[in-house]
Amino acid sequence: MALAGEVGELLEHFQWLSEQQSANLPAEVKDAVALEMADVLLYLVRLADKLDIDLIAAAVRKINLNAIKYPVDQFRGSARKYDDPA
Repeated sequence: MALAGEVGELLEHFQWLSEQQSANLPAEVKDAVALEMADVLLYLVRLADKLDIDLIAAAVRKINLNAIKYPVDQFRGSARKYDDPA
């Protein structure tokens, strides 16, 4: 639950911004975002530790699974889900 709370605090910085504004944050906002991202990371790493999950291995596995679900030649530039008909 704390992890979800921290993610919410991170997202608050972007809630009403355009993509352009989000990419060009003022220095003080970017610093606050960095600290919120660190909170999210720390909670996630702690949760992985408690559950004995290797986050790097899980991330690599997920990337490989996504490569199978979303072949580049079929999905580049698309926001559709793998099970949506083309």
